[in-house]
Amino acid sequence: MARLVETLAPRRLGVGFRWLIASSWATNLGDGLALAAGPLLIASHTHDAFVVSLGALAQWLPPLLLGLYAGALSDRLDRRAIIITVNLLRACVLLVLSGFIVSDLVSVPVVVGALFLLGVAEVFADNTSGTLMPMLVDRGDLALGNARLMSGFITLNQLAGPPIGAALFAAGSALPFVAQAVLVLAGVGLVSRIVLPPHGRPPEDRSHLRADVVEGIRWVRGHAAVRTLVLTIFTFNITFGAAWSVLVLYATRHLGMGPVGFGLLTTTAAVGGLAGTAAYGWITRRVSLGDLMRIGLVLETLTHLALALTTSPAVALGIFFVFGAHAFIWGTTSMTVRQRAVPTELQGRVGAVNVLGTYGGLVIGSAIGGPLARHWGLTAPFWFAFAGSALFVVLIWGQLSHIAHEDEPAAT
Repeated sequence: MARLVETLAPRRLGVGFRWLIASSWATNLGDGLALAAGPLLIASHTHDAFVVSLGALAQWLPPLLLGLYAGALSDRLDRRAIIITVNLLRACVLLVLSGFIVSDLVSVPVVVGALFLLGVAEVFADNTSGTLMPMLVDRGDLALGNARLMSGFITLNQLAGPPIGAALFAAGSALPFVAQAVLVLAGVGLVSRIVLPPHGRPPEDRSHLRADVVEGIRWVRGHAAVRTLVLTIFTFNITFGAAWSVLVLYATRHLGMGPVGFGLLTTTAAVGGLAGTAAYGWITRRVSLGDLMRIGLVLETLTHLALALTTSPAVALGIFFVFGAHAFIWGTTSMTVRQRAVPTELQGRVGAVNVLGTYGGLVIGSAIGGPLARHWGLTAPFWFAFAGSALFVVLIWGQLSHIAHEDEPAAT
């Protein structure tokens, strides 16, 4: 057992890192349950593609509205206290939603409202959690630390969570949300054990919150690699969000896979993600990051085309495997480049700009996907995603040369 712990969380990374990954893995498993259970809960009350897409919009809108301010607060306040507070609130929302389900009082507006509140809490929790790794781990070990976090995310959030969430939902629609609340509370207990170095700013040194936000935006605008990452994730999440906002209907109705089959699609993508993460070191020794990003974005473009064309569950599962490998290679690269480049005092705000790009694209995409599916069928969002992604690849192709490992010491 001790050897397994040493392999997963080497002693040199510190005790704080071990508490961090344990907390991250607990909450990621809970979030994985909701990946399947949330859409299934809405789909059990309506088959309207536009209404189903509202569930995705409710979760993707809070980062767009509050992400920049969440980043600014995480750079000026106690980061551990922020995570504990918002996760306690998140557990309360989950338990209230479970009560509505058990009492048979749940409706689409109740579910969408709960998903929105959960999204608000996750904005602050996820943004602040992303600032802890550089505070606990030496700069040279950031890639290893992020790989361990990403492996836990893939295994628990993407691989184990969705099929378990779908199975729990089939057994009782409140069960996955109760289980998620328990796991979130476990994460709170684990993160409370972390001891962070001094950070934040005393009240007398704090500028206006808006000035802090502007400082983060200006930093991103002036840094070529991070700016390119944000631009790329924004443009491609428009097309991704359009297609994935109706994925539950695509899987259950177009492919005829049923609720468990819907969870299996996400699981297959996670298996691809594990394969991509395992091969990441080998790949980056042979392919430049700029070329790696170009290959990945071409693969994502072709993913949308293939899903638009197929009606075979087996073919769709193969497509999701390849897409999962691309998605997690991209995620590991983006996270490590950003953490190496950004000074500690700006980690929250620069991370928030990245979140703004991520969810801004998803919100725009989900607002497009629902109406497309309603008027032209469930494959229409995937055709839009293919055409839009192809256009974005052409426009952003030259900018990808800016992506590079940041080996110089971070400086303001």
